[in-house]
Amino acid sequence: MSKRDYYEVLGVERGADAAALKKAYRRVAMKNHPDRNPDNPDAENIFKEANEAFEVLSDKDKRARYDQYGHAGVDGQTSAGGADFGDMFGDIFGDIFGGGRGGGGRSHVRKGADLRYNLDLSLEDAVRGTTVKIQIPTTVTCETCDGSGAKKGSQPIDCTTCGGHGQVRMQQGFFSVQQTCPRCQGAGKQIKDPCNTCHGRGAVRENKTLSVKVPAGVDTSDRIRLTGEGQAGEHGGPPGDLYVEMNVQPHKIFEREGADLFCEIPISFGDAALGGELEVPTLDGRVKLKIPVETQTGKLFRLRGKGIKPVRGGNVGDLLCRVVVETPVHLTKRQKEILEEFQTIQEGEGKKQSPKRTSFFDGVKSFIDELRG
Repeated sequence: MSKRDYYEVLGVERGADAAALKKAYRRVAMKNHPDRNPDNPDAENIFKEANEAFEVLSDKDKRARYDQYGHAGVDGQTSAGGADFGDMFGDIFGDIFGGGRGGGGRSHVRKGADLRYNLDLSLEDAVRGTTVKIQIPTTVTCETCDGSGAKKGSQPIDCTTCGGHGQVRMQQGFFSVQQTCPRCQGAGKQIKDPCNTCHGRGAVRENKTLSVKVPAGVDTSDRIRLTGEGQAGEHGGPPGDLYVEMNVQPHKIFEREGADLFCEIPISFGDAALGGELEVPTLDGRVKLKIPVETQTGKLFRLRGKGIKPVRGGNVGDLLCRVVVETPVHLTKRQKEILEEFQTIQEGEGKKQSPKRTSFFDGVKSFIDELRG
């Protein structure tokens, strides 16, 4: 199988200088590094191909032979497609993966921390869906040094305490104990000339404004993941994710339970006894609700399809209206006279017009008689 052109592999022009070659190689190698793509053999092949291309093009003599004779001019002088990365790997990736030659190695590439953002939503926005802008404080990879922490044009050096191994050996009596190097924290590298922007940290703090699309039907504790919007990774590792957690605020009228909505509707004594028609609110506007004669307080009326369509699919919920008979207050003299007359007439009817009241007090009387007996 014929090899691809080395300049094509790295995605650079034939006249690219050393800095451009190095930047292009890091970009391709970081994207296709085996540690980041454990289940992708194609990525590993691209990584090895990029390593071979850079090994040739970064060497002045090899590059000259390649430019004149192509692959025939350098065959047998490369590291067999990346089988032995040697010093070149350590020099290029020491600031990204924690040192290729020392004990720190690629194990110090760490994904950035995940972040969580609590988003307060009105019930209306949660039901209908919305797009909101949020601002979050976070750390992002320093653009000046591409996350290496070293001043532009310089590279991290081997740690002077552990010699680039990332580990130090401590002698305690007869025992020898190996532990993480306290100077480089196991990376095996030191920043001799720190970046002026991030001061050697490889990342800078900033406030990011993000647009979050909230789908219709979300509820409290539902989460939206924004991939790669968390903290910057360590030693060139990938960034973490941002989880936006929904917090639906209490509503003045409705209470939510899953896909259903509940509301409490006060009705007058006259409407409860004689029946009537009321306008009740829904999230889509007002609708008519017919109150039958002799309606008791606490009765539930179900308005089908006036609830919420769940975000994960399913049928639209219902609106359940619970009526509460309101006792009139601040009665006029005439109203009191009418009610007193009504009460007198009602007492004569007894069980016929107040079956629950009669049943209750009959039960109380039986209970007391049993206690006395």
